[in-house]
Amino acid sequence: MKMDTSLPPASECAGEEKRVGTRTVFVGNHPVPETEAYIAQRFCDNRIVSSKYTLWNFLPKNLFEQFRRIANFYFLIIFLVQVTVDTPTSPVTSGLPLFFVITVTAIKQGYEDWLRHRADNEVNKSTVYIIENAKRVRKESEKIKVGDIVEVQADETFPCDLILLSSCTSDGTCYVTTASLDGESNCKTHYAVRDTIAESIDTLRAAIECEQPQPDLYKFVGRINIYSNGLEPVARSLGPENLLLKGATLKNTKKIYGVAVYTGMETKMALNYQGKSQKRSAVEKSINAFLIVYLFILLTKAAVCTTLKYVWQSNPNNDEPWYNQKTQKERETLKVLKMFTDFLSFMVLFNFIIPVSMYVTVEMQKFLGSFFISWDKDFYDEEIHEGALVNTSDLNEELGQVDYVFTDKTGTLTENSMEFIECCIDGHKYRGAAQEAEGLSETDGPLTYFDKADKNREELFLRALCLCHTVETKTNDVVDAATESTELTYISSSPDEIALVKGAKKYGFTFVGNQNGQMKVENQRKEIEVYELLHTLNFDSVRRRMSVIVKNQAGDIILFCKGADSAVFPRVQNHEIELTKAHVERNAMDGYRTLCVAFKEIAPDDYERINRQLIEAKMALQDREEKMERVFDDIETNMNLIGATAVEDRLQDQAAETIEALHAAGLKVWVLTGDKMETAKSTCYACRLFQTNTELLELTTKTIEESERKEDRLHELLIEYRKKLLHDFPKSTRSLKKAWTEHQEYGLIIDGSTLSLILNSSQDSGSHNYKSIFLQICMKCTAVLCCRMAPLQKAQIVRMVKNLKGSPITLSIGDGANDVSMILESHVGIGIKGKEGRQAARNSDYSVPKFKHLKKLLLAHGHLYYVRIAHLVQYFFYKNLCFILPQFLYQFFCGFSQQPLYDAAYLTMYNICFTSLPILAYSLLEQHINIDTLTSDPRLYMKISGNAMLQLGPFLYWTFLAAFEGTVFFFGTYFLFQTSSLEENAKVYGNWTFGTIVFTVLVFTVTLKLALDTRFWTWINHFVIWGSLAFYVFFSFFWGGIIWPFLKQQRMYFVFAQMLSSVSTWLAIILLIFISLFPEILLIVLKNVKRRSARNPNLELPMLLSYKHIDSGYS
Repeated sequence: MKMDTSLPPASECAGEEKRVGTRTVFVGNHPVPETEAYIAQRFCDNRIVSSKYTLWNFLPKNLFEQFRRIANFYFLIIFLVQVTVDTPTSPVTSGLPLFFVITVTAIKQGYEDWLRHRADNEVNKSTVYIIENAKRVRKESEKIKVGDIVEVQADETFPCDLILLSSCTSDGTCYVTTASLDGESNCKTHYAVRDTIAESIDTLRAAIECEQPQPDLYKFVGRINIYSNGLEPVARSLGPENLLLKGATLKNTKKIYGVAVYTGMETKMALNYQGKSQKRSAVEKSINAFLIVYLFILLTKAAVCTTLKYVWQSNPNNDEPWYNQKTQKERETLKVLKMFTDFLSFMVLFNFIIPVSMYVTVEMQKFLGSFFISWDKDFYDEEIHEGALVNTSDLNEELGQVDYVFTDKTGTLTENSMEFIECCIDGHKYRGAAQEAEGLSETDGPLTYFDKADKNREELFLRALCLCHTVETKTNDVVDAATESTELTYISSSPDEIALVKGAKKYGFTFVGNQNGQMKVENQRKEIEVYELLHTLNFDSVRRRMSVIVKNQAGDIILFCKGADSAVFPRVQNHEIELTKAHVERNAMDGYRTLCVAFKEIAPDDYERINRQLIEAKMALQDREEKMERVFDDIETNMNLIGATAVEDRLQDQAAETIEALHAAGLKVWVLTGDKMETAKSTCYACRLFQTNTELLELTTKTIEESERKEDRLHELLIEYRKKLLHDFPKSTRSLKKAWTEHQEYGLIIDGSTLSLILNSSQDSGSHNYKSIFLQICMKCTAVLCCRMAPLQKAQIVRMVKNLKGSPITLSIGDGANDVSMILESHVGIGIKGKEGRQAARNSDYSVPKFKHLKKLLLAHGHLYYVRIAHLVQYFFYKNLCFILPQFLYQFFCGFSQQPLYDAAYLTMYNICFTSLPILAYSLLEQHINIDTLTSDPRLYMKISGNAMLQLGPFLYWTFLAAFEGTVFFFGTYFLFQTSSLEENAKVYGNWTFGTIVFTVLVFTVTLKLALDTRFWTWINHFVIWGSLAFYVFFSFFWGGIIWPFLKQQRMYFVFAQMLSSVSTWLAIILLIFISLFPEILLIVLKNVKRRSARNPNLELPMLLSYKHIDSGYS
């Protein structure tokens, strides 16, 4: 907590700053002096509304949203055509399936919204206590107003966003957990404004100026003006440490009081309700492409039939046969209008080629299928007691199509569990200590052979480690009853800081704690040193350093700074760098994380100026961060280097094996990290991203600074590397993969500053096109390491690869807030539930506990999800083409009269009941290859890459298969009808019997086709496949066995029973089913023969080779 020694009045702090985009809140809604300058503002109430619908707008709003989907709108048009135009089929045939789809979706969305309404009411009607006119008033949460003073007790959830005014603790602190907001379960400390702690809540007169509501949970800018006894108001800055967020919970603190600044839908929690931008999978794009193709087929069929109808009717005998004379109105109708209505009628007749129920089935498959990831016990982590989490189910199949993996290093490839290994003080290397009392001990090494560093410098270094941080302490229960000694636990969002504080403790300097801005340190002599914390210059990913300004007991003011070498070395005296720089580089090559430590003494006069600048920047409501950064930059100059630290971050369990598996699966892995190059390179070797024989190509500041003109040197290197790679590698992708295994492997290393040079130069039309050459180099490298990357640069790299020719599928995985930008940018974002908070997990599409889980997530789950849904999509179009093709062929034998082949009940029930459940079960349960085989043989992943099962080849295969089977259904039945073999006992079969036989063969064939494709049988598959066939037979008997009074014609009465009473019909149906499936059966036999005769057992993929539709995509 910062402690400001002196503060100017509020009016002076505000200056001439414009209050643009700010709000003013009066504490307790009490007027304060000099408020006439403020414009009255209206704020929303504290009701939370997460629901989408109300009782009155549900029907129109839901229907509008559903009919925005192209397929639903198409079927609505078809239904309206059937209602308004004389069509061959009843409006029920298209209206009922559409009604079913719309109703199921509406019920699902309505139920989900009802749950949101119920949850909202629980929150809005909960009881809270408000302080009004010195009384404790009980209210419902939804009645809280901005400015109300709210009382919150231990383990209660904050009802709105509050500024902490006072706490039951003496120092005005409280502990909060934000697990419901960002998943972080550790307690965070929040601070009350010092001047409001002593004030009585009843008599407090203050006004808060703060920014307008915005969704960032970790940012808040404001100031409070406190009025007391007619004196000039005092202003204090407000930041995130003073803000208590709605949804967070008060812990380890009996009671707090806070003033409401954001309520209801303006709280940060409510503003985070809005989802991330919608990502579309490659499968969804393929579905839309297939729909266009089938829509073209539909229009073509309708046009052909319309044309042939009028060609056929050009013969007068065909135009008006004696049994079907035209009415006078029909004769007077314009021929063009009649042709148009006929065209629409044919469209209605063939409209079932577009699968209306496919979207519902796909949604159900994605929703239900996502639970398999959450339920997978292999993803459960004993350390955090959590498993995988699916934040969106829309991208399940995309996990099986990844081309590029972009991964963070710290906390993703490594454990982010830091251990202090060694340090360097004034160029002297220290590692380990024989005894705590002896303090630091020097080790022999190549860096220097001079005497140890001065004792005072050693202690100064350790004090810097104990003071320059944001670590908090927690005292555990009594450890030793005899001495009543206690054990300190260190808490921080940064594992590095905890490691450094523990390292200092190991060498005799113990950070005891920070109370009321007084930092206490126990030195090697067991004496307590007290330092007043004046200011904290917080760490950020741009500055890459943090500092504190403290005052010791002697009154000396000192700045301690620690940060990355690239951020500290330019700010210290140059003659001090070389020895420490050599130490840092050596540690980085060993894979350690390094930080440099510096200090400077500040004269009292200089501190007065610095303090004034800091306060002015912290009081700013507009552009506070930019102003603070400028002041920090000015303060952290001309420092004295003390030394450097080395912290080990161990590689995560199975990280190397996972990288190897991803490479074997044909994926390109890029590491994007903010670490220095040497540390990142060492980690890449350890995790086998780089092999020992990998030739590394460097595009770093070090390599391009060899020349005076950086751009010229960069251009030379780019051209040189491109020539080398183009010479060694063939052009084709297949040959490229072969070259990786047979020839020299190349890896690329680039840093942030060089990347900026490449990207900025490529925007200048007069300069070399570095970006294009750079991408050509990257495509030829087996692995790429990008170090010293800022968060936005990570996103730039992902975007650059996304926009490559062919639109490769990208996946980003990380664990920290600095990884969020690349996670959101990539096609699939994976968050690690790490030790640096849960921002990455919150913003990801999927979250897993460890990097090793990525292997199974992609190679097993991703593979299966893609195969399942690709088969589902192809199967839907296949079975609908089988359904409609006999209808089309029938028109050639009925004078193109638009006579339907199937009964209206069959038209309605085909997609809804007879064929829907088997494919849904298949798309959820199918495992054409065992999961263990998928994870143990990553090469199988390459078999489905590039959207292999939904390319033109497989699509044509399914289309021709459907055309063949549809032709067999119709002409096979037609041929049998030409003979007397089906006629028994003088029975004569009509057109409805003909259509029923065709439909029966159709239902059995498409269902048995799915049975042939099934490799993983469960009781569910058996139940839905055989149950669907049994239901069809039962329904047909039932539908044709009763005279239905609401039907004008009883054309199906006793048709099915009479049909099956003929043995010849039974045999004909079985024969046609066998002929239809014979090519499939033959292919299966040939595949099995090929599998058994495979020469190389290591390349034998038995289940995959027998899975013909995959083969058709890539063999």
